[in-house]
Amino acid sequence: MSEIGETTEMSITVTRNGPYVVTGKIPLAKQTIEADAEGQSRDWQQGPEFEVEETYALCRCGHSSNKPFCDRTHLQIGFDGTEVASREPYVEQVDVIEGSEIDLTDQQSLCASGRFCDPDGSIWALIDQSNDPRVRKLVERMAGNCPSGRLVIWDKSTGEPVEPELEKSIGLVEDPAAGVSGPLWVRGGITIRSSDGQTYEVRHRVTLCRCGASNNKPFCDGSHITVGFRDGLAP
Repeated sequence: MSEIGETTEMSITVTRNGPYVVTGKIPLAKQTIEADAEGQSRDWQQGPEFEVEETYALCRCGHSSNKPFCDRTHLQIGFDGTEVASREPYVEQVDVIEGSEIDLTDQQSLCASGRFCDPDGSIWALIDQSNDPRVRKLVERMAGNCPSGRLVIWDKSTGEPVEPELEKSIGLVEDPAAGVSGPLWVRGGITIRSSDGQTYEVRHRVTLCRCGASNNKPFCDGSHITVGFRDGLAP
C-alpha cells in the first residue's frame, strides 16, 4: 500500500489473454470523433468522465457485458490476446515524408482509422506546402488529431515533434460517422507494460485494441470497423 502523499504511477498492464489493468486512477472518458456533413473527421468531443478506482480493469476481448470494464467474459470465450506488435521504437519503423519546414513520419501499422488525415486534402500531399503558415497549421492539427500516433509532425529547425497538449488520460473512442466504437485512446505518455513484463515505448498518443479483433495486438489496427464493434455506450 502507498504511503500517504505518495502517488501511484499511472500505467496500463496488458494481461495474458485478459483485460488491461489500469493503475494510478487514470481519468477515463468517452471521446467522440466529430465529422462534418460529408462525414469527414474534424475534431474530438469529450463526454463525461467515468468514476474509476485507483486500479481498474478494461475489457480487451470486446465481449464484456459491462463495457468498458472487464467482467471476465474472456475466460468463457477463450480469448486469444497474444501480443504481436513490434517492440522497435516508433522512429525505426516509420516512413519519412519531407516538407519545406516540417517533416511527417508515418507508421502505417498503427492506423486506427480515425480519418483525420483526409479532410482538406491528403496530409501526405499537403506536407510539401507546409511553408505556407495556413497549411502548416492545418497539417499540424491533422497529425495531432490522429489518436494512434501513426502520424507525427517534426519541426526541422528544432528536430522535435509537434504534439498537441494532452493530459494523461484514456479515451473510449466513438466514431458515429463509421457507425462503430473504436479503441482505447491512451494519451499524455502513459506507460504500457506487456504481459511478459517488458515495457512498450512510452508515446504521447497510442490506441489499444478493445474489440479483440486487431492483428497488431495490443494496438489497434482499425479492425473495429471491419467487425462493426459497438460497445453499447453511444446514444
